[in-house]
Amino acid sequence: MTRTALTAARGSTGTSGSAGSPGSSGERHGLPSLGPEGTALLRLLDDTFESWGRAAGARAMTMPPLLPAADLARLDYYENFPHQAVLAAPLDLGRRDQQSFCAESGCFPCGALQPAALGLPSASCYGVYLDHQGRRLTEDTLVTVVGWCFRQEERYEGLRRQLAFRMREIVAIGNQAHAEDHLCTFTDRITAFAEALDLPLRKEAATDPFFDKDGSKALLQRLSPVKYEFLYEDLAIASVNTHRNFFGDRCAISLAETGGPAFTSCVAFGLERWLSALTLRHGDWATATEAVRSAAARLARVGPVT
Repeated sequence: MTRTALTAARGSTGTSGSAGSPGSSGERHGLPSLGPEGTALLRLLDDTFESWGRAAGARAMTMPPLLPAADLARLDYYENFPHQAVLAAPLDLGRRDQQSFCAESGCFPCGALQPAALGLPSASCYGVYLDHQGRRLTEDTLVTVVGWCFRQEERYEGLRRQLAFRMREIVAIGNQAHAEDHLCTFTDRITAFAEALDLPLRKEAATDPFFDKDGSKALLQRLSPVKYEFLYEDLAIASVNTHRNFFGDRCAISLAETGGPAFTSCVAFGLERWLSALTLRHGDWATATEAVRSAAARLARVGPVT
């Protein structure tokens, strides 16, 4: 394997396709860049996943990269995942002279900032539920979005684990059968795509990374799994998730037929993680890209998602 191929396979950075130079400031902070070949493969993957959603009837939408922290708090985000939360705040110009940027630490002190009223979401689907809040649905709904997501981690590792990354999601909102059928359909689709890619994946029941791992919500997920991950080796690159009627209740999304809260589920693809898995499996960007093109074409001949 060439040095270029080895760099790509490890998901580290390199001017040939993955990102800036190894050990760059961006990579150390979980913010690697992506070169031309990696960018092309990421777009190809995202176009493929989006096409699955559109073929199933999903509306393509764009959600904002920032959400009101008050809305995320209403969804228990800061209670369940405070260790992953990232917030944004503007500078307090009234204290600019007393609380200036510290070159030694590379940070603004907390006192230099206004209160943080904006949150950077850790998943693309939060914006979808908030966009639908207060709606009364007369029919089952599918939405597909891609967005930047943000998670504070104890460590970062190339394209495997980042502070900022892109996630394509296909979200179902409607009655319980609609939400459940959505996950069954795309479980089959992911499995077939992985087989066509010669990418061995295993499906495992998983729990969300709750801060309180012994709390009632974490225990409930272990007893009655609502999330399944698709792993290449030890890396989860996709997941299927059911939320029952939690988001329907918290966002006041109701069903016209029953008057009760809507059920939701989502299928998620961590795009940079797919890059890491594919280059590790196939050895270089070109071979990985050709594998995706070939697998997508093979699935297209099978027919649309139903």
